[in-house]
Amino acid sequence: METGYQRGRIQDESMRYEQRKHDGSLPVIGVNTFRNPAGDQAPPAVLAGGTEEEKTSQLARLRGFQRRHRDEANQALATLDHTRITIAAQALGIAQGALDYAAGYVRQRSQFGRAIGEFQGVQFMLADMAMKLEAARQLTYHAAALSERAMRGDKVSRLTFASAAAKCFASDAAMAITTDAVQLLGGYGYVRDYPVERMMRDAKITQIYEGTNQIQRLVMARQLLK
Repeated sequence: METGYQRGRIQDESMRYEQRKHDGSLPVIGVNTFRNPAGDQAPPAVLAGGTEEEKTSQLARLRGFQRRHRDEANQALATLDHTRITIAAQALGIAQGALDYAAGYVRQRSQFGRAIGEFQGVQFMLADMAMKLEAARQLTYHAAALSERAMRGDKVSRLTFASAAAKCFASDAAMAITTDAVQLLGGYGYVRDYPVERMMRDAKITQIYEGTNQIQRLVMARQLLK
């Protein structure tokens, strides 16, 4: 969200631009110009006036400005290829904790004269939880191995896809596993006296930050369509 300070800077730059445009000190006519963090003035995006030499100079500045910022954006996106994997690892830890707690609970909780872990329906749920967790773990380990190779300087073409897939799959698995853990604990799973309700909330955030899982799916699809 734009702050009052930022709005003031923009208004100040706009007034300065309009003054220079009307008093003839601005050689070209275009959009407002602002200063980037490096202190260089961003060149106008539209060129309409000035001599041919001035136009050529301004176009060169514009192309250089665009090239620098494109490179910076690419570097930022490349960083995400590594940091997404840390969110997948976080999701794994949350899911493992939920599975361990739920498995311990169903061993002890008795109903109809025996532990509820002996009922087939409960066993199916536990098996599905463990299966999703193991699949997520192997995908995360694979992405981490690719990341390590890339950090050593190797060219790894599949890293972007693998890191997005690991983050997306592991966080979705964590959400499903923690939800099932709450279900296995019944009413106890929903209250703060037991930890699985917090694990379910923690799992949810892994689907959101470092790029939502909808964005991860877009990243993966674009890699496939290259």
